[in-house]
Amino acid sequence: MSCTPHTPNDYKSDLKPVWCPGCGDFGVLQSLYRALADLGCEPHETVVVSGIGCSSRLPGYVETYGFNSLHGRALPIATGIKLARPRLTVVAVGGDGDGIAIGGNHFIHTARRNVDIAYVMMDNEIYGLTKGQAAPTTPLGDMTKSTVYGNPEAGIDPCALALSFGATWVGRGFSGDVKGTAELMRAAIAHRGFAFLNVMSPCVTWRGDEQFKELRAKTRAVPEGHDRTSMEAAMRLTSESEFLTAGVLYEIHKPTLVDEMAAIREKALPFDVLPPARDSVLRAFA
Repeated sequence: MSCTPHTPNDYKSDLKPVWCPGCGDFGVLQSLYRALADLGCEPHETVVVSGIGCSSRLPGYVETYGFNSLHGRALPIATGIKLARPRLTVVAVGGDGDGIAIGGNHFIHTARRNVDIAYVMMDNEIYGLTKGQAAPTTPLGDMTKSTVYGNPEAGIDPCALALSFGATWVGRGFSGDVKGTAELMRAAIAHRGFAFLNVMSPCVTWRGDEQFKELRAKTRAVPEGHDRTSMEAAMRLTSESEFLTAGVLYEIHKPTLVDEMAAIREKALPFDVLPPARDSVLRAFA
């Protein structure tokens, strides 16, 4: 990762966001600009990958390499990029429906493999692009376009999923707090391993301004003394009902998938007996 001085404006593309006025994703985008600038990420050494959905438009608004992929497929594509070019900074983004419904299986395997990418999920607890149906994260009892008598299913907590899948860094933010979310993004991108950041991002179209007000009132900082290396302590914070705790919930360190693959290649095919072409590929992992 480079230390070249940059400003948030250096990462803004000429494409203007088409999100609804007041959408929480604007705050997430601004936070990403700040995080990339703080880390000094070179645009030509950074890749932002997304799936499909309102929030998945984000790569087009960032002056880096970008890939707007298929529905739910951001993580396997981000994994391929990181394995092919380990020195690149890779950020995957998308919504809760994209990442937990059709993309849920990829979420599992990217986390357990500890792929060295940051995954930012913009969570509005509803399907915003496809007209307001209940999503896997929609709370029990909520009335939506597809649950007019109340949602009969309990909502999933994305952070609890990430913890159970094996993510080595898990955080939660609120898009209404751009400064705090930028700090969390910076930590997630800098983390060596799979970092999952769930950002509560209100949908003004299907939730009005009530969701924003509710989240603002419920959000609190991680309690003083929280042990971020404890899975049990992190899980407790995901099961709260009175509060929505924002901050780093969990952080540990262990070898990444790139580390493991490089070790396997070194054992199987020593550099000194490889043909030049294969040798150059393996040296990318050095």
